[in-house]
Amino acid sequence: MFNETGKDVTTKDHILNTALELIKAEGFENVTLRKIASCADVNLALINYYFGSKDKLINEVLKFMLAEFHDHFLILDDLSIPPKQRLKLFMKRYAASLAEFPELMKEILGKGNLSFQSHYEYLAYMKKLGMNKVSVLLSEITGETDPEILRTMTMHIHSASYFPILMDQRIKNLPSAPGSISVEKQIDILFDHYFAKYSD
Repeated sequence: MFNETGKDVTTKDHILNTALELIKAEGFENVTLRKIASCADVNLALINYYFGSKDKLINEVLKFMLAEFHDHFLILDDLSIPPKQRLKLFMKRYAASLAEFPELMKEILGKGNLSFQSHYEYLAYMKKLGMNKVSVLLSEITGETDPEILRTMTMHIHSASYFPILMDQRIKNLPSAPGSISVEKQIDILFDHYFAKYSD
């Protein structure tokens, strides 16, 4: 959350936190400035004073959400953790954030309607550094050096992080939906079966 330190939360932070919670519950498109103002117990003029528009407010919230994703990639650089454990920890934290921010997952997958600057910043980071970090770690674990194979493996890793969440959201309301296995457990199964031959 934004600067939550007891009584030191500013009005601006309070508005941002309220907007974040509403977006998580209702989605980007269903959140209005009036709804944010009502839930934050502030007047609309105050939101306009701090942010100027809904787009600017949403962009601030999006930056916070994306920063969490960015932080997960730092785990991949922590050489004190063995490579396989590092990758598994990254995947579990990444998946947890995707589950917490399902609307952002839509944006990352290109299924949403947002076109904010921070969204483009995240996609640029993913292309330049994020995907490369995963690829380097996969090479370290498997010994693979072929760039095409590593690129494909990297896409598999990202898919294994978000696809179970996406499917769970789609089938959870079906009357005959099968019981779901937690994403964390699915990642454990992935490692037990596909990475078992590689030492820690």
